[in-house]
Amino acid sequence: MADLKCSVENCIYNEQHLCSKGDIMVGGRHASCCDDTCCESFIQRREGQDSFKNSTAHPSHIISIDCEAANCGYNEDYKCTAGHVDICGCGACECEGTACATFTDR
Repeated sequence: MADLKCSVENCIYNEQHLCSKGDIMVGGRHASCCDDTCCESFIQRREGQDSFKNSTAHPSHIISIDCEAANCGYNEDYKCTAGHVDICGCGACECEGTACATFTDR
């Protein structure tokens, strides 16, 4: 579990830089830098779609993060072990427009 700050304000799960999904998946199997990663859980917020949220989760600082970025120093058996994670992607329209800014190459 990591302390997560998300700056992807147009994600449906983002509530005041916290995630209401409960867990996320960071993609980027062959990533060698943060720009090669993405938040695969991203769903773009659209007008009238604000009511679509995970009804079992509330916005939280602490979140479970699965991670495909095998070259990240925080990846241990596809789980993120970083104490704090920043997800960025201001204005993203799809998950490829997001990134894990905490990525560090092994």
